Amino acid sequence: MPIETQPYGKLSRNLTLMVIAVSFAPLILVGGLIFDQFASIYTEKVYAHLSVVVDKHKESIDTFLTEKQYEVQYLNKAFTYEQLITPEFLELTLKDMQQQYGRIFVDLGVIDSNGRQVAYAGPFDLLGADYSHAEWYRNSRNTPAAISDVFLGLRRSPHFIIAVNNEASGVQWTLRATIDFLAFSNLVENIRIGDTGYAYILNRDGTFQTRPPAIGKQDLTMVSSETLSHPAEQRGVLIQKSQGSDGEEYIVVSASLKGADWRLVYQQTLSDAFSDLIRSERIAIVVFLLGGLGIVVMALFMSRKLVARFRLIDQKTEMMSKQMIEAGKLASIGELAAGIAHEINNPVAIMMEEAGWIGDLLEDEGTEMSCRQEIQRALAQVRTQGVRCKDITHKLLSFARQTDSRVTTVVLPELIEEVVSLSMQQARYAQIDFSLDIDADMPPIEASPTELQQVFLNLINNSIQAMEQDGGTLAISCHQTENEVLISVADTGPGIPEAYLSRIFDPFFTTKPVGKGSGLGLSICFGIIHQMGGTIEVESAVGHGTRFNIRLPLQPSQTTQGGNP
Repeated sequence: MPIETQPYGKLSRNLTLMVIAVSFAPLILVGGLIFDQFASIYTEKVYAHLSVVVDKHKESIDTFLTEKQYEVQYLNKAFTYEQLITPEFLELTLKDMQQQYGRIFVDLGVIDSNGRQVAYAGPFDLLGADYSHAEWYRNSRNTPAAISDVFLGLRRSPHFIIAVNNEASGVQWTLRATIDFLAFSNLVENIRIGDTGYAYILNRDGTFQTRPPAIGKQDLTMVSSETLSHPAEQRGVLIQKSQGSDGEEYIVVSASLKGADWRLVYQQTLSDAFSDLIRSERIAIVVFLLGGLGIVVMALFMSRKLVARFRLIDQKTEMMSKQMIEAGKLASIGELAAGIAHEINNPVAIMMEEAGWIGDLLEDEGTEMSCRQEIQRALAQVRTQGVRCKDITHKLLSFARQTDSRVTTVVLPELIEEVVSLSMQQARYAQIDFSLDIDADMPPIEASPTELQQVFLNLINNSIQAMEQDGGTLAISCHQTENEVLISVADTGPGIPEAYLSRIFDPFFTTKPVGKGSGLGLSICFGIIHQMGGTIEVESAVGHGTRFNIRLPLQPSQTTQGGNP
């Protein structure tokens, strides 16, 4: 059979896919596990770093507020009420504080027990201002010192107040100091990490105490939150994952301030916080794709190289198989030579005898042709025997012709009968009778006729040689089953020992005496039948003969025809 390119293409694809699968499976598994561990560790480090940053700034802000409160309390204890309500003294005290601490303190004021500011030092005209109804003033009356929330107040600008209460000689009064909002906001807003990291302060009601983060001109709000389990929570730092009103996901880290009255909040987009991880992921994907491309290219190259090598080996094997078939055919021709020579001699002898008889008749009759009918009969016999000789030599030459492995339409009954006619003389010498059970109406099959001829001739010759000493019967049957053709070649010879049956189709294995067989015939038959997509099996028992069963597939269109079960 000719070597087709389709099976090699399929083999190349299968090898390529196998190499790719075997290469990618551990790469994906190990790479995925390593990257997952790396991502987990990196995430923990990011959370830990943010919690430490927020915790440190929380301590810094708490320290700032505590120090400013102590400074105002120091004034309240160091100076008397009469000194603090003196305008010149209060103004001088404010300047000293601003020179010592910077312009953190915006102004100072003294408020009497009725909530009226009786002394003021600062840039605003707030002398005599009534704070009795101010929320910060009412909230601070029951504590020695208090820090208010950020509010607009009478000056209509954001600020917050440190208020310290005192009582001397039966007089209750409050010393208040305004903290510069910009300086305080800058202290909070200095917490910047990455491009989107931003910090702010909220009070208990969720009101911003510093400038809120903004998207363009709109304030950014968090829509929903998911609390993340993290060890930083044990230090009072809470980490959450929130959805911003801008559609981005954020990490929100917060910690309490000012005795839990305020809360320091730091937020940053996930993509910004994990930008290094995302960059590493992209680099890993690029490296993986490049490595995968290299694997695919090498898999294609190696599979094609291997398939080319397989193709070359198969071509050499096919060439050797053809040579073995030709050698087997030559051996079969040698075995047939004696029988065919005798088969040709018989019709030739008859022709010569008839020709002599014609000559005698012509000589006896002289010019008279009264025996014309006898002459015509003799000439007809000469023609018949001549056709017989021509047919025998034609069959021999046809069989001796080089094997053609091309697939054509083969009518099995005609092919089997032709092979039987070639072996008839040899079988007659060995006292062997043929028993043919062939379905003449069976459909043709697609196969190589010369190769099938070789198979049948090998099997028939083997059976004849097995029975040549004692004679016997050689039964050949050919029938159609549901989707295949079953051909059986059975003899009544001595049979084959069971120990040899497993090796009967092996090359160079033979049960014949030395010099009587090459051991290639059945091996060649096995290879030819399997190349046609069929099977060949042997059934044998010592003393009961041997049967070879050949099964050849029918074309799909032929399986719909009726066959003998």
